[in-house]
Amino acid sequence: MRRRTFLKNTALAGVALGTVGLPQATAANTVSALKFQLRYAPHDGMFRNSAGDNILDQIRFMADQGFTAFEDNGMSGRTPVLQEQIGRLLEDLNIQMGVFVAHKIYWSEANLSSGNAEYRKEFLDDIAKSVAVAKRCGAKWMTVVPGHVDLHLNKDYQTAHVVESLRQAAAILEPHGLVMVLEPLNFRDHPGQFLSDIPQAYLVCKGVNSPACKILFDIYHVQIQHGNLIPNIDAAWEEIAYFQIGDNPGRKEPGTGEINYKNVFKHIHSKGFTGILGMEHGIAGDGLDGEKQLLQAYQQADAF
Repeated sequence: MRRRTFLKNTALAGVALGTVGLPQATAANTVSALKFQLRYAPHDGMFRNSAGDNILDQIRFMADQGFTAFEDNGMSGRTPVLQEQIGRLLEDLNIQMGVFVAHKIYWSEANLSSGNAEYRKEFLDDIAKSVAVAKRCGAKWMTVVPGHVDLHLNKDYQTAHVVESLRQAAAILEPHGLVMVLEPLNFRDHPGQFLSDIPQAYLVCKGVNSPACKILFDIYHVQIQHGNLIPNIDAAWEEIAYFQIGDNPGRKEPGTGEINYKNVFKHIHSKGFTGILGMEHGIAGDGLDGEKQLLQAYQQADAF
């Protein structure tokens, strides 16, 4: 019997018989396969206790729980062989690949905002390499963070430099149907980053004016930076291609902080969004119980 069929049958049996009195490991693996209204994308390691350390087994487990997407920031650092294995498995399981980080991010040094030709070339070289990564794993989207502000330049000059770099990157991606998604980062966790607000990201995308350059709306970052989540989703909607999730404070699963994720998810769904919402957050609980609670949190937030 195939592993996926076995796990699914085990899960259904667990629902019918109940899990009271079962050992902890058995109880965690008898969670009913969930049917989500949106494409939530877990990360490598989120179900390590349930599925083991092997990323391919973890992806199979995610599929058994009803997830239809997968996200891996570190995909570029994996071997080409593993990237291809992941891509084939995702295709077999009808799971959509989410974002991976496309380039070196400068956390404390101005790169794209500076207009420096060497930094721009490094960035564009990384983007070109990411095309091959995307094709191996079946990805469409890749995360781009323009880097630190340049304290010696007016903000408008910096914006012009960033837009020009992104225009050149878009020219690399467009022929392949790939999309870089720009991620604004909040002031508390990532002080000094050039891109910090959704309206700013909207302005930059309008300046680049390419289907290969859109917004990654990270709900956690936006909540910290300026809140006003649903109005900002509406205002920037035509440039948003991707979402990421994390409650605040703590950056854990929905229901652990102040964000009303059920309403936010309901609004995104009502707008006809069929893309991916990456689960870029930690887990509040520990071990198998924590992973079971994670599944339940998404089941509850998705019940709108």
